Amino acid sequence: MQPMNCAPKYRPLRRRLAGANLYLVGMMGCGKSSTGKVLARKLGYRWLDADQVLETAAGRPIPALFAQEGEEGFREMETDVLRQIGQWHSCVVSTGGGVVIRPANWGIMRQGVVVWLAAAADLLLKRLRQDPTPRPLLQCPDPVRRLEDLLAVREPLYAQADMRIVQTGTMTSEAVAAAVLTALAMSLPPWSP
Repeated sequence: MQPMNCAPKYRPLRRRLAGANLYLVGMMGCGKSSTGKVLARKLGYRWLDADQVLETAAGRPIPALFAQEGEEGFREMETDVLRQIGQWHSCVVSTGGGVVIRPANWGIMRQGVVVWLAAAADLLLKRLRQDPTPRPLLQCPDPVRRLEDLLAVREPLYAQADMRIVQTGTMTSEAVAAAVLTALAMSLPPWSP
């Protein structure tokens, strides 16, 4: 069966992926959603934003979930949603920035390919200041310090990803997606029927 909407150039790569999900991890503001949409389009995959799936399932926005359930309650729901997504195939999944802190989530994501979209703190801050999306973990007196603290804790966890794509401020979502596709092509085993 011919992949629907898969760019012809990427059909061999899609075949080599054999339906494995791509899980994009990284800090808030690193471009997981915008890059995920581009990757899904090029591969003919379905794009899922894990936070949006969680909001739909819970019937509440992320900030309300954090406020009402606390971070631990939110993380439990996040794992449940990831477990559900893990049963599907041929998806590009843009995860929440903190998904890496729970070992159970790694067990789910390891069934696919985990891609860390890395970006420097100053680039993340620039993007977050331009983004109207509420970020519960940055609702504090010193968001710059909070972001730096989160990076210090999470970067060693992100580093467990199958591949790392380092972004610069000049890279578009298309360029980041192209870097991911190139890295995938170089790291996946050859396809065999």
